[in-house]
Amino acid sequence: MGKTIAEKIFSNHAGQDAHAGDIVIADVDFVMSQDGTSALAIDAIADMGADGVFDSDRVAMVMDHSCPSPLEGVSAIHAKMREFGKESGVHIYDWGCGVCHQLLPESGKIVCGDLVVGCDSHTCTYGALNIFSTGVGSTDGAAAMVSGKLWFKVPETIKVVYTGALPTGVFSKDLILYLAGQIGADGATYKALEFCGPVIDELSVDARMTISNMAIEVGAKAGLMKADEKTLAFFADAERTPNPQAPDDDAVYCDEITIDASSVVPQVAKPHAVDNVSPIDEVAGTPIAEGYLGTCTNGRVEDFAVAAQILDGKHIHPDCRMVVAPASRDIYLACMERGYIQTLVEAGACIVTPGCGPCVGTHNGVPSNGENVISTANRNFKGRMGNSEAFIYLGSPATVAASMLEARITDPREYL
Repeated sequence: MGKTIAEKIFSNHAGQDAHAGDIVIADVDFVMSQDGTSALAIDAIADMGADGVFDSDRVAMVMDHSCPSPLEGVSAIHAKMREFGKESGVHIYDWGCGVCHQLLPESGKIVCGDLVVGCDSHTCTYGALNIFSTGVGSTDGAAAMVSGKLWFKVPETIKVVYTGALPTGVFSKDLILYLAGQIGADGATYKALEFCGPVIDELSVDARMTISNMAIEVGAKAGLMKADEKTLAFFADAERTPNPQAPDDDAVYCDEITIDASSVVPQVAKPHAVDNVSPIDEVAGTPIAEGYLGTCTNGRVEDFAVAAQILDGKHIHPDCRMVVAPASRDIYLACMERGYIQTLVEAGACIVTPGCGPCVGTHNGVPSNGENVISTANRNFKGRMGNSEAFIYLGSPATVAASMLEARITDPREYL
């Protein structure tokens, strides 16, 4: 019986013939936590009586949710992380480095075929790079940091095939929002998703990461893709040699979903659920007070490129403001070199420190009561972005940029 990508990665890391449903103890290749979860992990490590971590080169802690620190309590957590880094030797990503889910792939320390856990739910992002990556709680993360191992139940896999071709104005964000609308927020609970098909093959690595990032929004443990020449090129300067894993032709899937991308139009997730999705014509004209471009979902170079294309030579509507956060310092620099940052600033956007602040709502861009926000983030739950009395809509970078020009949800195809 053939194996899925998930089953192959777990077989390699557990040292046994692993299949869906098996409980395994597996070696992990890398462990990560961020400033919302690191303090708990550090305390758990101390409670375990551990002297340190299993390999300081394979553990990292990232300050990204609240950077620069907006509160005295957060500053204390950051100081605790820095001290732990000095004592243990683990790498600490300090203020301004960026979002954990961009920094780990950029680091060259994780590669195709790896098993990675992170104390953050969107760790599933790296599945786009042929890595089984999944979010865990701080205590499980601490156990993995100490032992280099963790227990898992090998998930069943749903195969998601995108056929056809992307129409103009439709992006990878629209593809994953469409899926969420079709199967619901619990449509893949404790399953792995395998994304494939000609549309996935044509997407850039940036665009693929957008899709895998939101696998958790339909309940999935991971959102996996095969490695190809684009994936391997991404890892050209990695510290280790990639070990790509592809599904067998006779791999067994618990379900298969086929989506004709040619028929997909720009999608918008309405408050207050990611699966509350509509085609854009059903929500076009909804007043918007704030736009947000960034996050671990859509804060990459090509996302800035399409927003800059739409906003070039224009100005944000006077009834709107726009917050922009690059996903990492490297992306910030790349967008500066290409002129995207200047274009966005000239259009009236506010550029903030690379990180998660506006998305999670710790600081930077908290909306007012009753305001509508259009965001490239992955979540629009009540209270997200820091105000339970605001309303968050999710769309692609193109949709966000177009909406900024008209102060209402706007079909980006009108500007492309």
